[in-house]
Amino acid sequence: MPLEAFASSQALTFGVELELQLVSLSDFDLTPASTDLLHLLRRKPFPGNVTPEITESMIEINSSVHTSYGPLLAELLEIRDTLVAASDVLNIGIAGGGTHPFQHWSEQRISSKQRFQELSSLYGYLAKQFTVFGQHVHIGCASGDDALYLLHALSRYIPHFIALSASSPFVQGHDSGFDSARLNSVFAFPMSGRAPFTLRWDDFANVYFAKMERTNIIRSMKDFYWDLRPKPEYGTIELRVCDTPLSVERAAALAAYLQAICRHLLARRDTGAGEAPCEDDYLVYNYNRFQASRFGLDGVITHPRTYEAIAIRDDILATANLVAPDAEALGGMDALAHIAAAATDGNDASFLRGQVERQGSAEGMVNAAIRRFRGERRTV
Repeated sequence: MPLEAFASSQALTFGVELELQLVSLSDFDLTPASTDLLHLLRRKPFPGNVTPEITESMIEINSSVHTSYGPLLAELLEIRDTLVAASDVLNIGIAGGGTHPFQHWSEQRISSKQRFQELSSLYGYLAKQFTVFGQHVHIGCASGDDALYLLHALSRYIPHFIALSASSPFVQGHDSGFDSARLNSVFAFPMSGRAPFTLRWDDFANVYFAKMERTNIIRSMKDFYWDLRPKPEYGTIELRVCDTPLSVERAAALAAYLQAICRHLLARRDTGAGEAPCEDDYLVYNYNRFQASRFGLDGVITHPRTYEAIAIRDDILATANLVAPDAEALGGMDALAHIAAAATDGNDASFLRGQVERQGSAEGMVNAAIRRFRGERRTV
């Protein structure tokens, strides 16, 4: 069936989705506790929304739609506290992080939801290997053309969000050498990567999507695992490259940083000050994405227009300064300060590696991640 019309939403509204780990407090491995946790949460009012994920050791939380950073952070803190209280009843831990450091994919159980069972049937062991945990950020767009403009204009900034959110250095009991190993799991899916280059919604919906639908590979936008994808039913674009941070504070700050960049890009387009996105911007895209995944804030990216080599950390700090007026107009200056501090002090991947050294074990590192999600700052 044809792709639905793009639902206009208030520009620059935003919300987040966070995939979270459910952890046994006896051995700190993942535990298939989502059914019990969701049953318990249904018995009391829950801020936002909580749903099962592809395996039973995961859940996803969704915020409401917001216009500014403060209310988003307040809601995420309330969601966090509600989850922590429920997890205490069940004697399990809840943690962020893009991967669990030593779980084995073969031991995971696919959730009973029909779509997840279909994905398991189609993708085989990749479905269980998809026990990885990401943050998605939605940005409201007034039109489908605005959505596609932002989607492609943001390609230049994708490494920022990978590096700032990176929290998946360990896989299957070993340090992967990547700050964000999670993205390697996502890239294994055939419809991952970047969206095709088109700037008009009519072309995207009636030409590209129509062709893809005729192949019988694609039935809906859910079948695309792109780094950025339009969500016409919501009237948003959805950023999908972030690992789930260890704290909801960082999750809210990342969303507000994206909101400020989007405001800046739209303003430059509307005044004619900005360069229009073009296909050649993607010549360096995969390389820059790799640099951010592999080296995090220490990575070096290539500017898509000048081909200048830029340290990701420096580029983030320069961009934070550039969009400061936009963040101030949106009420996000505290979020921008959080981003600048993260770029300077290090990401969650660095924290997790440090915890292995301090705690002396991967189990101790997981326990530190649980405490950080709870809002505790004691790490030893």
